[in-house]
Amino acid sequence: MAIDENSLTKGQIRKLNALRKSIGDDLAEDAFGKWLARQVPDAPKADPVAARIIEAFAGLEDDRKFNLGLYGYTVRRAKGKGQSGFVAVKNEKSS
Repeated sequence: MAIDENSLTKGQIRKLNALRKSIGDDLAEDAFGKWLARQVPDAPKADPVAARIIEAFAGLEDDRKFNLGLYGYTVRRAKGKGQSGFVAVKNEKSS
């Protein structure tokens, strides 16, 4: 079974080479193929904060006057003495 090394990640190539050095080429490719078949691809983790932001803006989907602009906004917590809440800053095009 030939393994296409161009489609492997750096860590997978290291594992394959280590197996080749320790148990030989033929056995290494078989063992690596079985190991690779059992690997579950990493699913992107759901960001709970992003989900809450989307939920908060859900009521504004059909509002044509609400426009985030081409570059959007940056929302962060307010900093400084006596400050509370959030600050929204419009992102401008950088030259």
